Amino acid sequence: MLQKLSIRNYALIDSLDITFGNGLNIITGETGAGKSIILGALSLILGQRVESKYFYNQNKKCVIEGIFKVSGHELKELFETEDLDFFDENMLRREIAIDGKSRAFINDTPVNLNTLKYIGERLIAIHSQHATLEINSSDFQLLVLDNVAGQQDVLTKYKSDLKQLKLNEQTLKDLEDRALEASNKQDYEQFLFDELTAANLVADEQGELEQELQKLTHAESIKISLNNCIQLLDESEHNIIGQLKEAAHTLKNVEQYDKEIEALAVRLKSVNIDLKDISFELSKIEENTLHNAELLQATQDRLNLIYTLQQKHKVSSIDGLIVIQQQLEAGLSENASYHEKIDVLKKTIAKQQSDLLEMAKKISENRKKAAVKVQEHITGVLHNLGMPNASLLVDLQEEAQLRKDGINQIGFLFSANLGQVPAPVQKIASGGELSRLMLAIKSLLAKNTSLATLIFDEIDTGISGETALKVGQVMEKLSENMQIISITHLPQIAAKGKNHYFVYKSEQDQKTSTGIKKLNDNERILAIAEMLSGKNPNEFALQNAKALLAI
Repeated sequence: MLQKLSIRNYALIDSLDITFGNGLNIITGETGAGKSIILGALSLILGQRVESKYFYNQNKKCVIEGIFKVSGHELKELFETEDLDFFDENMLRREIAIDGKSRAFINDTPVNLNTLKYIGERLIAIHSQHATLEINSSDFQLLVLDNVAGQQDVLTKYKSDLKQLKLNEQTLKDLEDRALEASNKQDYEQFLFDELTAANLVADEQGELEQELQKLTHAESIKISLNNCIQLLDESEHNIIGQLKEAAHTLKNVEQYDKEIEALAVRLKSVNIDLKDISFELSKIEENTLHNAELLQATQDRLNLIYTLQQKHKVSSIDGLIVIQQQLEAGLSENASYHEKIDVLKKTIAKQQSDLLEMAKKISENRKKAAVKVQEHITGVLHNLGMPNASLLVDLQEEAQLRKDGINQIGFLFSANLGQVPAPVQKIASGGELSRLMLAIKSLLAKNTSLATLIFDEIDTGISGETALKVGQVMEKLSENMQIISITHLPQIAAKGKNHYFVYKSEQDQKTSTGIKKLNDNERILAIAEMLSGKNPNEFALQNAKALLAI
């Protein structure tokens, strides 16, 4: 339960501390005194986003802190899942800086807003007069049935499995789209691959071919130049090798007389040997250099093929063509596997759909059983709330299509008067009837939840007199099992409270601020008397207030 709420520098509140008790806690006060401000501050530590900077003092940060006693509630595992310390008394805190930036803490551990909201929703629920619109929501109506049926675990699994099914269906669609696209491109890609494969490309081939083409193209010029060189070296009348040989022979006659001449003679012989070797190699090249028109044409054709392929695929090397060939091969192989993947995924999806449908039918059966309990309980509570002829009918239908929460379409059909045909709640119920209907639903939900605190924010709209008394009795009964905090304008409800708090406005230093105080017995009598008859209540109003408090 909410033990203490501290508010600093928020809206009309400078500093405020409220200590709540167990059972039914009543909050009253004049319209505009600041009851909604207190509720707004509380909602911030339950994860609501900050809509605007609304500070009592614009030069200080806003701090809201709540202490929750949760012993006896199965929340320890929840805290541990979020990696948070757990105590019998746990603190939720929200700080809003001057620049509007917000920080959240649970037991002094920084948390993000989603975590704060996740934990907060399991500690306390706020129900306002505007929340009666929830009754019209199919999501809320199914939530009521599922809560009574106690099938949250199976619903969680259903939603998780349905999410996976949707992912697989999207994957299948993507695969089928890619398969269709691949099929449209497959013939062309197969042609490109076959063309590259037929080319039988070799990595270093292009350079060798280009060199061979140069040699074949200029074969005649090469042969003439080689012959001329050979003539000069070894075959002409005054060839170089012959003259070097003669020079070496000349030095031979005197090399014995001079060591330097001897060394030079050795070098001359070495040069002569090298030139003979060069002449021999040139002769071999000359013999092998032939003007081969067929080989020239074949080399040119091969290079033209390579150049054409490079231009087509926008690359500048054979290595680039080989990479493209490998990519095409991989793509064609993947295209071939699409149908296999699609078939496997279709079987998986069919199995998932079958399992989900079976699960959804089980969920639907549980809802049908719960619907009977919901109808009986709510109709019974409405009778106790001054609507003896009211009834609620749960219209639950099944569809073939899997929905986000099963296969059910639902509608709450309501009738307030004898002989009136039940119709959708939103079309037939008045404001007061909606308030009582929602109270009846909340009383049912309270039996099947571990929620520690429930807040009613002026849900008594449209009721008065004896009906208000009975609404108070229902709240009082609810408070036996959980903490109830009710903001009300009705004295009949206020009198049922175990603890009564009064919200007021005060003016000091030309500034208005909101305060709250817990009323003692005498103060409660006066406050309820004023709710009955206005300021300065007469003796009759005071006696009436005492009578209400004695009920």
